Amino acid sequence: MLFKNISIIDENFECQNNMFLATKDNIIAYIGKEKPSEDFGREYDGTGKVIIPGLYNSHAHAPMSILRGYAENLPLSEWLNNRIFPFEAKMVGEDIYNGALLSFAEGLKFGTVSSTEMYYWGEYLGRAVEESGIKCNISLSVLCFDNSSLYDLPIYKENETIIPKLHKSSNGRLKVDLSLHAEYTSTPKVVSEMAQYAKQKALNMHIHLSETKAEVEGCKQRHNGQTPAEYFNSLGIFDVPTTAAHCVWLQKNDFDILKEKGVTAVNCPISNLKLASGFCNVKKLLDNGVNIALGTDSAASNNNLNLFEELKLFATLYKATNYDATAITPQQALRCATLNGAISQGRENCGKIKVGNCADIVVINTDSPNMQPIHNMLNNIVYSLSSDDILLTMVDGEVLYENGEYTKLDIEKIIFNANESTKKILKQL
Repeated sequence: MLFKNISIIDENFECQNNMFLATKDNIIAYIGKEKPSEDFGREYDGTGKVIIPGLYNSHAHAPMSILRGYAENLPLSEWLNNRIFPFEAKMVGEDIYNGALLSFAEGLKFGTVSSTEMYYWGEYLGRAVEESGIKCNISLSVLCFDNSSLYDLPIYKENETIIPKLHKSSNGRLKVDLSLHAEYTSTPKVVSEMAQYAKQKALNMHIHLSETKAEVEGCKQRHNGQTPAEYFNSLGIFDVPTTAAHCVWLQKNDFDILKEKGVTAVNCPISNLKLASGFCNVKKLLDNGVNIALGTDSAASNNNLNLFEELKLFATLYKATNYDATAITPQQALRCATLNGAISQGRENCGKIKVGNCADIVVINTDSPNMQPIHNMLNNIVYSLSSDDILLTMVDGEVLYENGEYTKLDIEKIIFNANESTKKILKQL
């Protein structure tokens, strides 16, 4: 496919106008000012449009879209224990599949090409990834409240089943990570065993980290004053590439630990605001050179999966919390929503518009009133864009969403099935 006369946000996250960009198979094959002589098939007129890298939702729980709007106006502990966990206990494989497909379809509408998922029923989650066409790192969340060994837990046995079956499947689109839900939902024994298991399997790790003040203070009481970051680090979790969601209440040398260990801190500003969890010290993370990515968390706590909303809030909120209008530039913000997410997933040839990289791109309309005039394209993308401006989402060179239509997914059927799952579970509660 050849995009002609189009602006692009290049590999340095700078805008280049009146460009040609060609995709072949699953990669970006050409970028230049002149039209290539090779025939790349369909030609797309890019007048009044801009190409950006596809967005990465670096912390999500896709099946929870069927809980959208179900649990509101509650602090995290009540939200989880009184509403979310009882509902989730009734979910079975088809509900996981139905909810995940709805989330992936929503993400494609909003320019998301890849997601880092933490949930259960991995085979059903993998099935939704395969059918949707997106990229995804899935992980099954380990919880343990007794003296069990990791190797006695059903989720370990499920991991042993899905890792050889799903890891790097769908032409590499689907990867399997390992996951610990959090410090307060696991034991030191299981954490230590998970660290060894991750190293043995050479897999990434996905955790919740320091989401609330109560979590951090409880951890310090349980583990001789250690913060969750210190605790996980002492048990070896950060010895493999780790994606740590939230990181709202980092303290003392937590920032140095994340930098030293190469941990990705995923900021989920809307979820953190809605659950009144607090404000992540994003500026200190940036100043320390920590890789920061963006996530929506689930539709149960957000309540949509529009990463462009997270992007704008990320780029503005932390200016206010630091009383510093220069705290985050639009360029930094867009990197966090794209390239840094690809880094966190271990996808080296993704996350930026570059020849040889995977053709994961989003086309945005710049002729809409809210995108004019254009003094600086990145400023408009980060601060001015509306979801209506997203015209096309491509993953691995395949157009999956264009002008409001899905090319692979039956969106009416997906919505119907998700609602059926919700109705069925509500009847059981």
